[in-house]
Amino acid sequence: MSLSSNIRPTRLEYIRTKRRIVIAQKGLKLLKLKRQALILEFFNTNKTAAALRSNLQSELIKGYEAIRMAEMLSGSMRLENESMKIPEMENLQVMSKSIMGVHIPKLIGGQRVLLEEYLLELPTSINEALRAFQNVHKIVLDVAEKETALRKLLYEIEKTKRKSNAIENVFIPKLLSSVKFITFRLAEMERDTFIMLKTVKRKMEERENEEQEQPILEEGGQYII
Repeated sequence: MSLSSNIRPTRLEYIRTKRRIVIAQKGLKLLKLKRQALILEFFNTNKTAAALRSNLQSELIKGYEAIRMAEMLSGSMRLENESMKIPEMENLQVMSKSIMGVHIPKLIGGQRVLLEEYLLELPTSINEALRAFQNVHKIVLDVAEKETALRKLLYEIEKTKRKSNAIENVFIPKLLSSVKFITFRLAEMERDTFIMLKTVKRKMEERENEEQEQPILEEGGQYII
């Protein structure tokens, strides 16, 4: 189906199309600003996630060393028995925060509450191992939160890019073509109207001249030229 078959070449349609172009250009500008803000947030989050991953690796090394030390000093049987007494993990709640319209997960809770009285009854080696892995657990939750945020931000960046490309490369050019077509048709209609008016005027003048040149019949039957 051609473009002209869907467009009414009227001045009202011309005004509407021009307004749509202005709105589309403003929307395109906002989408580009949003994409820039999302990219900035993505790099900041990625920087934080990289630091957390590095910290997680070092904390895991410390945790496994603490486990080996506790096993050496307290024995594997004591270590296994004490691990069975560790309190249950609190319920992990997933909240969300909005960044430029993107809902980023926020993890709350999910920590094992270690009572001080319980820790005081343990050997120092097991105590240090428990605290080390409690810290590891917190970092794991932070890493999971940031990794999920990165995926959501990347998806929104690509989505915003597709929208802006569609507006810039498809929608606005289509509207501009519509304006060009309407302008051409209006000009063509004005030319046709002008030619028609000139034709009507010429015919009217010719008719007036013919009427003036016709002889007038007197009462006596004589024609007067």
